[in-house]
Amino acid sequence: MAIIKTETKQKTIEKEVTLKGVGLHTGADVTLVFKPGAENSGFLFERVDLEGHPKIEADVNYVTNTQRGTCLEKNGVTIQTCEHVLAALVGLDIDNAIVELNASEPPIMDGSSKFFVEALEKAGIVEQDAVREEYIVKDVVSYTDETSGSEIILMPSNSYQVTTMVDFGTKVLGTQNATMNAISEFKTEIADARTFSFLHEIEMLLENGLIKGGDLNNAIVYVDKELSPDTMDKLRVAFNKDNIAVKPNGILDNLTLHHPNEAARHKLLDVVGDLALIGTRIRGKVIANKPGHFINTQFAKKMSKIIKNERRNNVPNIDLNAAPLMDVNQIMDMLPHRQPFLLLDKVFELTNNHVIGMKNVTMNEEFFKGHFPGAPVMPGVLIVEAMAQTGGILVLSTVPDPENYLTFFMKMDNVKFKQKVVPGDTLIFKCSLITPIRRGICHMQGYAYANGKLCAEAELMAQISKVK
Repeated sequence: MAIIKTETKQKTIEKEVTLKGVGLHTGADVTLVFKPGAENSGFLFERVDLEGHPKIEADVNYVTNTQRGTCLEKNGVTIQTCEHVLAALVGLDIDNAIVELNASEPPIMDGSSKFFVEALEKAGIVEQDAVREEYIVKDVVSYTDETSGSEIILMPSNSYQVTTMVDFGTKVLGTQNATMNAISEFKTEIADARTFSFLHEIEMLLENGLIKGGDLNNAIVYVDKELSPDTMDKLRVAFNKDNIAVKPNGILDNLTLHHPNEAARHKLLDVVGDLALIGTRIRGKVIANKPGHFINTQFAKKMSKIIKNERRNNVPNIDLNAAPLMDVNQIMDMLPHRQPFLLLDKVFELTNNHVIGMKNVTMNEEFFKGHFPGAPVMPGVLIVEAMAQTGGILVLSTVPDPENYLTFFMKMDNVKFKQKVVPGDTLIFKCSLITPIRRGICHMQGYAYANGKLCAEAELMAQISKVK
């Protein structure tokens, strides 16, 4: 498995767009505003009804409840039923967006993603400068929920594909399957599939006052038991209808199915929305047998951990015996550093977005005289300095006369040290731009690897300044 930077540019929306409706579980009027999102920011929910407008990232690690939709919570602030909105964003191939809400849940609309898709298309979709990352699936990953018998399998594929299989053990619904062969099919094949419930679930929700915003236009109701006169009365009152009846196909007569397998398609929609919480695009095929929000998000958590570990140990694949792009003499032509403070021996890759360099750590380093005698360990600050020198090559490569510039640190964030570096180790450095270089300011993510493992990481900001 590997995380790769693709040739595909990230996308966001061109302008703001607003939707109004009611929340399914709260019954409250809700205004939702989709706003353009910055590069590499992903999907972000913002609660404008609360003080300070708290934000919650669409991150599976914030999932707290999956009983009636996927609920996110951060610092006591919640977003309920986020999956239909997220499915629409992913389904339109969008990477970054802000979802502004004045309530705890998006409007339910018709119980599908259709209205969100239409609003996003109205806002327009634009490319950004940054490229998209994808997680390439090389091995089969699976998750099984022993209690429900639900299972999700992820296997290699040339594109993101999803197949869902549903079987609720009822005659009225039976077994259904749905497949999305490419994300481009979402808009026409999946987006209009509405949420569904069984009559016994509707009765329970009504008893507990948990379906305040629901009317019979936003849910397909499968009648899996005899309708008693008492239940009929409750449904008529709850949904403000004079008459309610059951169609021959076993659903209430409030609406007509868009697809014979609409239930399976809606489950597929939920899978797309819930797996958006992984935060990284997947290039692989998902097969979900009896999916639900619990297993979807448990699988998303598993994938999130796998990707995080992969990202940490995503050692650049370079041939140390190959001729480098720059040797130490060429590096000294560009960098002002000299022995004993030049901490970079070779550069193997240099593009507009990233640089990969290398240092051989030997016992002859000046710093080993005092750190620590008898147990030599390379100081962490010097690992970060070496990382920064590697990044200096990246930023200085943007000017025609690098020998006339100096590079100065502006900021270091999220510095972490994972492994010791000792004499005999070979350090590999990779620095990638977080944002494009502007006015000589370089904001980059740096990684240092030794012995096939991540040993340090840091977010660095530096500026080049012309020597006067």
